[in-house]
Formats: sequence, C-alpha cells, structure tokens
Amino acid sequence: MIALADRINDALPQTQCKRCGFPDCKAYAQAIAIDNAPINQCPPGGLEGVTILSKITGRPVLPLNPDNGTEGPMTVAVIDEAWCIGCTLCLKVCPTDAILGSNKVMHTVIEAACTGCDLCLPVCPVDCIEMVPISDEHTGWSAWSPALAQQARQRYEARQLRLIEEDKQHASRQQSKAEMKLADLATHTRFDADKEMARKRAIIEAALAKAKTRQKS
Repeated sequence: MIALADRINDALPQTQCKRCGFPDCKAYAQAIAIDNAPINQCPPGGLEGVTILSKITGRPVLPLNPDNGTEGPMTVAVIDEAWCIGCTLCLKVCPTDAILGSNKVMHTVIEAACTGCDLCLPVCPVDCIEMVPISDEHTGWSAWSPALAQQARQRYEARQLRLIEEDKQHASRQQSKAEMKLADLATHTRFDADKEMARKRAIIEAALAKAKTRQKS
C-alpha cells in the first residue's frame, strides 16, 4: 500500500491546493491507496489526471467531482501593490513560499513558484490578490507539467522542513527563558512567597516540559 501511495503521489500535480479535501497531495494519495478515497477529487489534474490515477489504481474513470471544483487554466497570484498592507497572512498559507514580503512591507509573488492554489485569496483582509490565468485555453495537465509539479513538490517539502526547524528554534528560546525564570524564581516573588513560588514553579515547569517536547518532535 505504501508503494501504491507513492505512485499516486508522483502522479498528482503537487499544487498542494487542498481542493481534494485533504491537507496536501501526499495525504490525498495515501487516502486513495489506503482508505479508498475517490480518484476524481483533483481539479488541477483535470480529467487527464483522473485517467492517470485510474491506470495506477485500476479503478474506472469518473468525471471530476464538482464539489471539489472544476478543471481550469493554470493561474498565478498577482498582488495589487497599491492595496497590500503587509499583513503577512498570505505568506503563512502559501504552500511553496512563492510570496515574498514582511510585516507592514508590500508583498510580491514569485510567478515561477506559484502553483495557483488560491489559498492566499480567502486570508487577504483587503482583497488585493487576484488569480490571473496564464495558459490560454489549456487546462489540467495540458497547462501544468511534470517539471512544474516536481518543482512545487520540492518547494513544499522544503517549506515543511523550514517550519519544523523554526518551531524547534522557537521552542529552544522558550526553554531558555523558562529555565532562566525558574533559576531566579525567588527574586520575582514578593507576596506569600511559598504559595506564590509553588504556583509560578508549576507554570514554568509545565512550559519547560512543553518546550522540550516540541524540540524532540
């Protein structure tokens, strides 16, 4: 089953758009292989994508499920610089780190890295992002390509590793702060010393344990 899931994942467009109803392409591939999820829930792959999955799984070709969206041209996100407020919300949801910017600084899109996933649209508070078609009449795999899918997959996996590392670094900083406070607890306790120190110690030790657990995960 694991090998089948890998083959299915390799055949998906890797837009990481979540339109299939799963967190990412890999999760959808595993659901198809292990939980018998339908093979017609990937709009970016289009009907050709369903046909490819049919050959891999041996299941019949089905029309795309309209509940998951419709097949369409390849699109990229374009940010209206005049309206962007630099909130960074789109940076946090972009699966391939295709958006550049920082807090209160205008953002911009790396067009070559954008998968057209649309995930940045609902989080933008000022509606300054537009999805622009760039493949004319071509849709599905005729608009996308294995090379673009591979690039998107690599960028997505690199982002996931970066987020894990950032979380560990944050946990390390939290651990250091907690250890410093724990070592100097008496200095910061003024009233009802024994009871208050016990309360603070319990809170700090809980935070410390949480930080250590996050670093090991």
